[in-house]
Amino acid sequence: MESLVLLGEILMINLVLSGDNAVVIALASKNLPLNQRKQAVWLGALGAVLLRIILTWVAVILLQIPLIQGIGGIMLLYIAFKLLLEHEDESSVRGATTLWKSIQTILAADFIMSLDNVLAIAALANGDLSILVIGIALSIPIVVWGSNLIADWLRRYPLLVYLGAGILAYTAGKMLLHDPKVGSLLVSSIPAMANLIPVFLAGIVVMAGWLKKYNQNRA
Repeated sequence: MESLVLLGEILMINLVLSGDNAVVIALASKNLPLNQRKQAVWLGALGAVLLRIILTWVAVILLQIPLIQGIGGIMLLYIAFKLLLEHEDESSVRGATTLWKSIQTILAADFIMSLDNVLAIAALANGDLSILVIGIALSIPIVVWGSNLIADWLRRYPLLVYLGAGILAYTAGKMLLHDPKVGSLLVSSIPAMANLIPVFLAGIVVMAGWLKKYNQNRA
């Protein structure tokens, strides 16, 4: 049951965080002939997933080092805030004119944008290789087929973005607690409240996003 919950969390994070990657794939291949466009989408997406597997495996190893997991938690918390408070503009990605250039563009963009996904999945998997591989494999159909569908879902159902950001913030809180040095410091400083830190951070992130939307609607 716990594994199913983890896979559900990973799927939600992939759904929210892979949207930009899927849009980049669509933009990078839009100038190619139809048959080459399909090849670029598949090869680019598969290459991006393989790249993400390697980066996530490296992240799992690095997160075992004291303080690294705490730093990763802070970065993931920043990504959660950024997800709700900022809107990335991917329109600067230009369509390539050859298959190879299109694949290069997709891989380069995915490498730059994969930090959030890699950190989140590595933290959620907590060293479980099977969960790690299955979670990353779930991103293949999301990235390949999902560009327009994801963008439409995120516009029509903003709750998905809030839920994804909340999961990221909750995961960031767990990373802070699991770090040998940061976690022990938090437990010794606020022993009665330490275990509530993930829930507290998730609430803050969701509230910040709601306040931004509320202020925008009033303006």
